[in-house]
Amino acid sequence: MNIACIGEAWGEQEERERVPFVGPSGYELTRMLSEAGINRADCYCTNVLNLRPPNNKLEALCGTKAEGIRGYPPLLKGKYLRSEFAGELNRLGDELISINPNLLVALGNTALWALTGKSFISKLRGTTTISTLTVDGFKVLPTYHPAAVLRQWELRPTTVIDLMKARRESEFPEIRRPKRTIWIQPTLEDLNDFKLQYIDRCNILSVDIETAGNQITCIGFAPSRRIALVIPFVDPRRMGRSYWPTALIEQSVWGFIRNVLSSKIPKLFQNGLYDIAFLWRAQGIKVFGAEEDTMLLHHALQPESLKGLGFLGSIYCDEANWKQMRERVTTIKRDE
Repeated sequence: MNIACIGEAWGEQEERERVPFVGPSGYELTRMLSEAGINRADCYCTNVLNLRPPNNKLEALCGTKAEGIRGYPPLLKGKYLRSEFAGELNRLGDELISINPNLLVALGNTALWALTGKSFISKLRGTTTISTLTVDGFKVLPTYHPAAVLRQWELRPTTVIDLMKARRESEFPEIRRPKRTIWIQPTLEDLNDFKLQYIDRCNILSVDIETAGNQITCIGFAPSRRIALVIPFVDPRRMGRSYWPTALIEQSVWGFIRNVLSSKIPKLFQNGLYDIAFLWRAQGIKVFGAEEDTMLLHHALQPESLKGLGFLGSIYCDEANWKQMRERVTTIKRDE
């Protein structure tokens, strides 16, 4: 089997039948898998805990850090799965090693925690990662648990989309990140070289800005999916002062940007109405040739789903979750 679906713990019906994902949650999982083009019979289904917590509350299985399983982070805020349940995690690890699937679908926070030590399924869903706890080296794709879908029906389209991605990812065991070249910390000469080599000959130019307050902190140009240029204006290494050494050079950089954005090259944005209006208000730059918008294109395909750039990245490609790569957010972009 190429896919293993991992849930949380038994519910009432699971406890009675001693089989995972039966009852309403199991029925909904089967439906969503089918809509994603996956036959449930082709999947291995299991739980982190093959037992039913008292009153279906995981808190009842948790204690203090001293009572918790050594090496595992808290399962819930400030609450650690007690060491008496370590055997359940060992059993899960043995099952997965025996089955050796290409992909582990972590259904919900508990499965995500058991496999990676992380939580916040809403932030990490849809992006592949590698398991580091309970079992090492397996590819993991987190998404919502079907019980959560039954409680919050608006999560269902996202979960089905994630399962469609799971079908694609199950064809191979390794993580395949897109290969890209990004020019960072450029000089003015670098900007001109990049324009001559890549921008002037491109068919469509992707444009994206990051802002803080009423200031543009950086702007990115991508003439293809393989290469991009990031032009910074705020340098955190210099206490938030300008990245550019002199005001005259920064003025030349803005002239470069104005020249690119006023060209006849077709432009692609994510929520371009925001970017275009901000460029005009902040710098008096008019954008010409804005022909495509990924947010609007996605909305036309999936009007019921989220439309932020992070969400689009999680379903249309296999980029790492870039929002989690930095400890502190210093810029914002209102993608929605």
